[in-house]
Amino acid sequence: LVCAKALAFKDAIRLVAARGQFMQAAVPAGEGAMAAIVGLDDDKVKILCHEAVLPGEILTPANYNSPGQVVIAGQVASVQKAISMAKAAGARLAKLLPVSMPSHCALMKPAAIKLETLLQSMTIQAPTIPVLNNVDVSFYQNAEAICDGLVRQLYMPVRWVEMIQMLVRKDMQHVVECGPGKVLTGLNKRIAPDVTGYSTGDLASLVSILNLNLN
Repeated sequence: LVCAKALAFKDAIRLVAARGQFMQAAVPAGEGAMAAIVGLDDDKVKILCHEAVLPGEILTPANYNSPGQVVIAGQVASVQKAISMAKAAGARLAKLLPVSMPSHCALMKPAAIKLETLLQSMTIQAPTIPVLNNVDVSFYQNAEAICDGLVRQLYMPVRWVEMIQMLVRKDMQHVVECGPGKVLTGLNKRIAPDVTGYSTGDLASLVSILNLNLN
């Protein structure tokens, strides 16, 4: 959004810092958890969450990372029950993630309310280049949609597979992962094997990519 001139850099920094604080405060330490489920399809994971959730708790898919890889989020007891059920259902992998909060599930709604209030104090413009959001898998058209997407993104699942598939339908041929690591590049290879992926894990790789002609 900063690159698309929809949001000032200084405001983005404030938002990122506040977002993390709001999320951390939404669920007391030790009460929430996330787990990766590998080897079951999306529908099976949704059913698994419905069957594993304990009374009064929340358990839902949080990240659709790649075909056959879904992250779930909720209270610890429900997540642990889902891990056991996933293994029994034939998952190749089902394990807790080393995170401090259950992102992208309804437990984050208190954080979303605070973020919305902060966003209302900032100037947001229509983006000058297309920006695809991971809540609706749609391109932001105006400031209102950006604010709505940023708020709902806290408690709605990340639809990464659909995002990459959408970009492929738009004739995307190259994907550059910005930041350390190659996690997204690996996921993208499983989603769209014909797309060329690049990662910018250090200054040398960034310079190398910038010097490429990707048109």
